[in-house]
Amino acid sequence: MAGQTTSYYTNLRRKNNLLLTCFLFFLCSFSYLLGSWQPRATTSPTSHHTTTINCPTTVPDSHKPLDFTTHHSAATTDNNITLKTYPPCSLKYSEHTPCQDQKISLKFPRARLIYRERHCPEKHQLLKCRIPAPYGYKNPFKWPTSRDLAWYANVPHKDLTVEKAVQNWIRFEGDRFRFPGGGTMFPNGAGAYIDGIGKLINLNDGSIRTAIDTGCGVASWGAYLMSRDIIAMSFAPRDTHEAQVQFALERGVPALIGVIASKRLPYPSRAFDMAHCSRCLIPWGQYDGLYLIEVDRVLRPGGYWILSGPPINWQKHWKGWQRTKEDLKEEQTRIENVAKSLCWKKIAQRGDLAIWQKPINHFNCKTNPKLTPTPPFCLVQNPDSAWYTDIETCLTRLPEVSSNEEVAGGAIAKWPKRLDMVPPRVTSGSIEGVTPEIFQQDVILWKNRISYYKTVNNQLGQPGRYRNLLDMNAFLGGFAASLVKDPLWVMNIVPVEAKADTLGAIYERGLIGTYQSWCEAMSTYPRTYDLVHADSVFTLYKDRCEMEDIMLEMDRILRPEGNVIIRDDVDLLVKVKRIADGLNWESQIVDHEDGPLVREKLLFAVKLYWTAPADSD
Repeated sequence: MAGQTTSYYTNLRRKNNLLLTCFLFFLCSFSYLLGSWQPRATTSPTSHHTTTINCPTTVPDSHKPLDFTTHHSAATTDNNITLKTYPPCSLKYSEHTPCQDQKISLKFPRARLIYRERHCPEKHQLLKCRIPAPYGYKNPFKWPTSRDLAWYANVPHKDLTVEKAVQNWIRFEGDRFRFPGGGTMFPNGAGAYIDGIGKLINLNDGSIRTAIDTGCGVASWGAYLMSRDIIAMSFAPRDTHEAQVQFALERGVPALIGVIASKRLPYPSRAFDMAHCSRCLIPWGQYDGLYLIEVDRVLRPGGYWILSGPPINWQKHWKGWQRTKEDLKEEQTRIENVAKSLCWKKIAQRGDLAIWQKPINHFNCKTNPKLTPTPPFCLVQNPDSAWYTDIETCLTRLPEVSSNEEVAGGAIAKWPKRLDMVPPRVTSGSIEGVTPEIFQQDVILWKNRISYYKTVNNQLGQPGRYRNLLDMNAFLGGFAASLVKDPLWVMNIVPVEAKADTLGAIYERGLIGTYQSWCEAMSTYPRTYDLVHADSVFTLYKDRCEMEDIMLEMDRILRPEGNVIIRDDVDLLVKVKRIADGLNWESQIVDHEDGPLVREKLLFAVKLYWTAPADSD
């Protein structure tokens, strides 16, 4: 019975298998015939599978514009991130200069005015608010009107109008100040005073382009030099002459808060064609000639030092200066001796003016025993090191020469030819990584960039819209050089953290600037600049200091309705824009001048107009 059952199921399975095989054969044959009849999809020889692709049946319109809009931005981990805003500071901070703050400075010695040098706050002391403009603030007068006029509301200080009334520094007239161009030693005006200098040295042939004014007052000397195509760097301390540097900046004249004390001036060696002191009250003959030694460092070979005021012409002025003849005569003797020890030559003394000239090299200075005693030459050092660097009582050695006629460091062309000529520092290879070819490429690069800037911000093409400009990372000064024909000036900053120290080359081009670390505040007043330019600044300071602190400093030194141009990597720039929004700037990110595929982008921004309220304390 059992055997019969097994045979039955076995036969049944065989029958079913035969039917299944026939069905599969029929199905495969049908599929083959159907596949032969349908159009075949093309496949590559190496493909083992056929994929059907649905393609459009119409050809795209070739006249349709392509989309070149940028579509990438920095990713954020929090899509609900809140915008950090920065509130206005109290009106008492309206003229806040963090590194020249009186409360901090009083902790330092008064000897040699060390307490008036830069002394910056600690990180926890930094303000996280926006510095207000005083109520009633107005846009400054346009140059050249600003040379003579400034709004009282912008710098509400009348002290100098009383203290310096006889000397014709400044007058108060209704809602404005007038600057007659007078000074302590030029009662007939700065123009006549400069004409007197021009009778002793040539100010008109382009050999003198850069100048430094120590103890500048309201910078009338620098203001009136501009008509002669000479640009002066003026500086004075923040002292009892309230806001003198601020007045200079309101007038549209380059100036910084500064003092010559224990630290080197923040400029490279061999920077200036001419140095000037008009009753600046600097004790030139004291401390072993320390301060004249520093002037010698920043003075170019063949450059001039001009002194007016005590003790020059003491025979005429000793009573008015309320000093004895003996005292003044001794002071002049000390100055004369220091100048001789530096190998300077006194070329003129006429009336209230005395002028010395620095030698073009140290060829004779180091070999002529008649010129001893001289300060010893400084040992191996970087003569351009000038950021918190102590002044030394040693003579900064000029570059070596092979003859007495050779200019140490290389001769510089007259202005304006020197602007686009390869600077001697570049030609000699003394700036690491910068060659003449790189310089020439930089000249072309910035002409193209400025042209692009003007297509985005057409106000750059309007002469007079901007007067005081700042380039926060200037490299070779290409930004400033491309704007030199406009009625403006640019403060070129070479950050101390930069790979190459190029500030000396910038001066050799006939431009001006200073060293600065953007981890600290700049030695200037709030509302100094009409336009701030920052090229790769945030890349340079990434992981060095806080981005928001740099942006708050930019906001401090930028005037209401001032403009900002920032170029940097797109990821950083998106973060910068977020802070700009928190500062209440209007801003937009645009493509690089070479197109949307370049990661570097540009942010154009405007600081909106706002002031302290009328009822502020």
